[in-house]
Amino acid sequence: MPKEQIDDNAWLTAHSPIPTIADEACQRLSDVSALQGVYSGINIKLMKCTGMREAKRMAELAQSLKMKVMIGCMTETSCAISAAAQLAPLVDWADLDGALLIGNDIYDGMKVIDGQCILPDRPGIGILAE
Repeated sequence: MPKEQIDDNAWLTAHSPIPTIADEACQRLSDVSALQGVYSGINIKLMKCTGMREAKRMAELAQSLKMKVMIGCMTETSCAISAAAQLAPLVDWADLDGALLIGNDIYDGMKVIDGQCILPDRPGIGILAE
């Protein structure tokens, strides 16, 4: 449903046997508090929230409000995916497969192996440019 349908999304969340997650409705830290009771949780995307620092704050705020947290992505290189993966231990779910859709990704970073995010053992966010 469109993010503007607040009452409808809240109704769905109240009646759903599975969690509902705010995606387009949650882009910045300032969005999180207003979504409590409308969704069960939030989906954080680094490309929408300005980066790792705000993403971490969003996760912490959502958790303090007893909301679930997911870290997600769009179609992004392994550079962005590896940055987002640094926050994976803090969240309930990680959907970080966007780099798998890129045939010419010039970075080597986080990998998805058997459904798990595997971080490289390198400094920083762990990427290498190929």
